[in-house]
Amino acid sequence: MPAVFLGVRHHSPACARLVERTIEELRPAHVLVEGPAEMNARLDELLLGHELPVAVFSHYRHGHRAATSWAPLCDYSPEWVALRAGRAAGAEVRFIDLPAWHPAFAERANRYADAEVRYAEATERLCRHFAVDSSDALWDRLFEVEPDDGLAARLDAYFALVRGDAEADAGDRAREGYMAAWVRRAVAAAGERPVLVVTGGFHQPALRALASVPGTDGIIDPSVEALGAVEALGAVGASGAVGERPFGGGGDGWPLGADGWPQVPAAPAEARAGSFLVPYSFRQLDAFAGYQSGMPSPGYYQQVWEAGPEAAADGLLRTVVERLRARKFPVSTADLIAARSLAQGLTALRGHPRPARIDVLDGLAGALITDDLDRPLPWTSRGTLSTGSHPAVVEMVAACSGDRTGRLHPATPAPPLVHDVAAQLARLGLDGGHGSSYRLDLTDATDLERSRVLHRLRVLGIPGHGRTDGPEHGIDPVFTERWEPRPSPGREAALVEAGAYGAGLAEAAAAALTERTHDAEAGADALAGVLFDTVLCGVGALSEQLLAELAARVGELKAPGPLGDVLATALGLWRHDRVYGVARGPLLGAVIDGATGRLLWLLEGARGASGVDFPRLRAMIAVRDAVLHAPDLLAASRATVAGIAQRISRDPDSPIDLRGAAFGLHRALGAVPGTSTDPAEAVRTVAAAGPDALGDWLAGLFALARDEVTGAVESGGGDGGATESLVDVLDSLVCALPDGDFMSGLPALRQAFAFFPPRERERIAAKLLDRRGLRGSARGLLRTTADPLLIARAGALEENVSRVLSRYGLGAAS
Repeated sequence: MPAVFLGVRHHSPACARLVERTIEELRPAHVLVEGPAEMNARLDELLLGHELPVAVFSHYRHGHRAATSWAPLCDYSPEWVALRAGRAAGAEVRFIDLPAWHPAFAERANRYADAEVRYAEATERLCRHFAVDSSDALWDRLFEVEPDDGLAARLDAYFALVRGDAEADAGDRAREGYMAAWVRRAVAAAGERPVLVVTGGFHQPALRALASVPGTDGIIDPSVEALGAVEALGAVGASGAVGERPFGGGGDGWPLGADGWPQVPAAPAEARAGSFLVPYSFRQLDAFAGYQSGMPSPGYYQQVWEAGPEAAADGLLRTVVERLRARKFPVSTADLIAARSLAQGLTALRGHPRPARIDVLDGLAGALITDDLDRPLPWTSRGTLSTGSHPAVVEMVAACSGDRTGRLHPATPAPPLVHDVAAQLARLGLDGGHGSSYRLDLTDATDLERSRVLHRLRVLGIPGHGRTDGPEHGIDPVFTERWEPRPSPGREAALVEAGAYGAGLAEAAAAALTERTHDAEAGADALAGVLFDTVLCGVGALSEQLLAELAARVGELKAPGPLGDVLATALGLWRHDRVYGVARGPLLGAVIDGATGRLLWLLEGARGASGVDFPRLRAMIAVRDAVLHAPDLLAASRATVAGIAQRISRDPDSPIDLRGAAFGLHRALGAVPGTSTDPAEAVRTVAAAGPDALGDWLAGLFALARDEVTGAVESGGGDGGATESLVDVLDSLVCALPDGDFMSGLPALRQAFAFFPPRERERIAAKLLDRRGLRGSARGLLRTTADPLLIARAGALEENVSRVLSRYGLGAAS
């Protein structure tokens, strides 16, 4: 007997009723359902008696390719009804789709993601014909509110129309070829008894063509196109290279397992892959929250499934009013009556035999919203609820969504990570409940281990606790942490999903951190966060891959400033860490070497306008400290770095502040033989470019080598001549500046001397007083009654006024 195909829309009450009724009438030998075939051996687990919604969570991790996907099921999912009713009718029930790890699901996080985007043209024509705003309203008009008589025929016509206009991609063709193989085997095994096939409506026309042709007893050779698509996709390994082909051969084109059914493709031996059940929620199912598939408003359609459209409409009206009143939004009994009347009128006006969801929502909006709206109502299209929506609209959507969260049966198997986390929390006394606070002393070994466990849960996204106090970066001298309880909805599901990263907590945290380094958009800030999280989690020594990834990604960054911050943090931890046990560790050593090499390359090629780039100067300081304090970690020798610094200092195309910093770095590391490092001579040369350039150059110099250049240096090149300090040279140059040049260069010069701490500025002031043979308080020179720049500008203004007055004979008498 040929197979019976039911094309459905995921999470549609009308389709779920059709599936249940068809199974009762047909009593099929086999019920085949679109779903992950690797779960067939675990259907008893799926049917344990969970509180729905739940989802089959599947994960795959191999090299740089990582994929996760969900196959959600709720009470009115046609797939769930097929499983439940098929078992009750004595049929053999099987999932028939490819595993979620297969490349056919590449870039698809939801197995049941609708193909609506691909047949938008057909649905738009139908929307225009039936005068509705969206595909959801169209579906309600055609199927949910119409009588069930003739539903199967209407569904067949609808899906044939939309599939006729749509182009199936290679992934869909691969999946359809594989599902058709299951159908053919089921038809052959069933003999004279029927076979029921329940799949998404987009696939139904193709499956009917592939698996049922008259004259072949319902069994045909597989489509060459579909078989080729599956074989081509199946031959692509995780890295995109051709690997072992999971399909091919077999009596009807597919390898058969020991049970006589198509073999389930296995993931590569070195890959980590698996599927587990997780609790799901109506919010996750709702299209307004960003869900990719099926019907929106799961709370509303749960009521449609349980009590019918009329009761669901009445319940929605009451729930919205109750929610609005709880938020102190004024809703009177008259408003409720008006909303009900409007909904009933819209139902009749639109020709609906029973109230549809949009009839109720439009009636509520018309009765309760008196303001002008600056955006369309959200149920007129697909997408998430936008920020700033009217409060009444927010509550309408929330009421439609519902707040139900599923719960797994206690006997449901969980991945090893769930058990490892429970054991560690119990061992460390962190299982006191999600309402407990913890204050941890990071110098205590037990508290440090507790901190690491909590940080590992944090990087895995497991809710429960949040850190409110503790060290913020690698060299923050804070040795305590405080963790406070946080709301933890979805904790059980998050733990199961985190099991995709590894069987143990430390292993999983290391894998999650490694994945963060793969992000092509990750900049220095993100990598610095990964680095510090690695230290906080204490997993650096556990993951050579993480170490290599961090070092490699650091070597690809393009901005010197943020990269310098990464280097400074890593170097500070490598030199001074007293808490986390990473001082002199290989993780930080690899990062320091990679960041230093990359910075030298970036700084030598830097070009730019005038001005002081402080992040870039900090990067140069980090390079200096790495060369001085961790030379054994670096591939570049001290002499090599000094040579690079000299080239930068002499490059006229380099930014002037960077040239000053490079001059200071060259001097701090020791001069290259045969070169001059006399700062007085260099200052005279730079001063010829103007006072602004001099101030920027000095800022770079003082940032890198303040102590080295402010002492006495020989102005005669070491020939035994008189000595002159850099301060003397600068004093002479500044005093010789014309008033206009002095005012122009004063901001840059003051910025340069800001690198000196107050005590050193006081010593410079004392030297200037002594140079002029004056007595007085050096500290008093630094404590002016107003901004020195303002005082200088006021003095210049007074001088200009005096000159103008004298020009016209209005000046004071001699």
